[in-house]
Amino acid sequence: MGGHEQGYLSQIDAIMWMVEADPLLRSTILAVAVLDHAPSWPDMVARVEHAITQVPALREKVVSVPLHPTTLRWVDDADFDLGYHLRRVQLPSPAGEQDLLDYARTAAMSGFDRARPLWEFTLVEGLDGGRAGFVMKAHHVLTDGIGSVQLAAHLYDFEADAPQPPHPDRLPTPRTNSSVSMLRDVVEHDINGVVHLVRAQVKSVFPSLLQAIRHPQQAAVDMIETARSIGRVVAPTFTTLSPVMRDRMLASHLRTLEVPVDALRRASKTAGGSLNDGFLAGITGGLRKYHEHHGAEAAELRVAMPVSLRSDDDPAGGNHVTVMRFVVPAGLVDPAERIAELHKVAGGIRRERSLAHTEAIAGVLNAMPRGVIGSMLKHVDFLASNVPGVPTPMYLTGAEVLRLYPFGPTAGSSVNVTLMSYRGVCCIGVNTDAAAIPDPDEFLRCLQEGFDEVLGLVNA
Repeated sequence: MGGHEQGYLSQIDAIMWMVEADPLLRSTILAVAVLDHAPSWPDMVARVEHAITQVPALREKVVSVPLHPTTLRWVDDADFDLGYHLRRVQLPSPAGEQDLLDYARTAAMSGFDRARPLWEFTLVEGLDGGRAGFVMKAHHVLTDGIGSVQLAAHLYDFEADAPQPPHPDRLPTPRTNSSVSMLRDVVEHDINGVVHLVRAQVKSVFPSLLQAIRHPQQAAVDMIETARSIGRVVAPTFTTLSPVMRDRMLASHLRTLEVPVDALRRASKTAGGSLNDGFLAGITGGLRKYHEHHGAEAAELRVAMPVSLRSDDDPAGGNHVTVMRFVVPAGLVDPAERIAELHKVAGGIRRERSLAHTEAIAGVLNAMPRGVIGSMLKHVDFLASNVPGVPTPMYLTGAEVLRLYPFGPTAGSSVNVTLMSYRGVCCIGVNTDAAAIPDPDEFLRCLQEGFDEVLGLVNA
């Protein structure tokens, strides 16, 4: 995670930032680690101090440019206080993992102090068996799922007895930005943006123009298909497809699920799909069962799923995803058939022409009333995200990480199901809206049965 280098929020990030005027649409992400014991507090402080010297973004906050309120940028926090961002709590002992998750959900539901950097780390002590928890909370504009894994490299070790990094003598001196310098920078930023756009357009226009002259019919078809693709991205939605998971409220429940990585991959492969296809098949199977439990049917459901735009040239960390909404089959009983159909749908999404125009589309959406975007988000039935994880054991200043669960924001949907692999296990975090899904344990049972259906393909 190399920091934002005092850069500007992208149009995609600006949407996440602006829509939070509605608290239901907060973009808070969590990672909850279960540790075999509580690490030394002085070692924890030293480790995080070292991390923030390596990751400038952890010392930066978001501000509006004077006289340019819709332009947002990162600046150093002159009042940075590590004691605010790094915390230590003790649960009534003995506490179990659900108690840890219940603590974490209160952290997830509360917003960030926008006058400070957008992260909070908490060491949670008092778990049964001498274990502890480590709750990492960050705003999605600070990092995406892959960026979180990269950030972990600055916090965690891959050896139990790894030497501790040197304790920094002092934190870097924050850079100051006057109103005049910020205005000058934003003018330069806008000019550079126009120049970059023109250069990009020149590079693409001439080949496209030549292609149009040589193959005018194909050029017309390409233009129409691109317009249709963009239309699918920005099309408004006025109702959920689910007849059950409709209500929304400012409360959530956190639950976890575990599935062996190899078993899920092999099961998916038997039906011609990828691990991600099997992941979606498990979720949709669980959703089918949940609707049946409530005496309802849901042949199709609308999902929003992050698509990574991260390139090899992008620095570690940061947010480099766009979210695509699409409809998936949820009523198929045969798990192999579900995987095959989902493979087709997901493949089509990755080929959407609109992906090449993501930032421009986000700019248009940013100019629309906040309520329009909010309506689009609140009528998504579920969110799903698959984050590549870490295959080897990790340690936090000597404490072994037993499990590492990711939790994405519901962001107006009924539930977010996020998978991150760790040590051969798919650690799945389930974040449910308490109004849409008032019975989270029943929902988890249905979700487990949905994944059991998929895993059953291995032995079929």
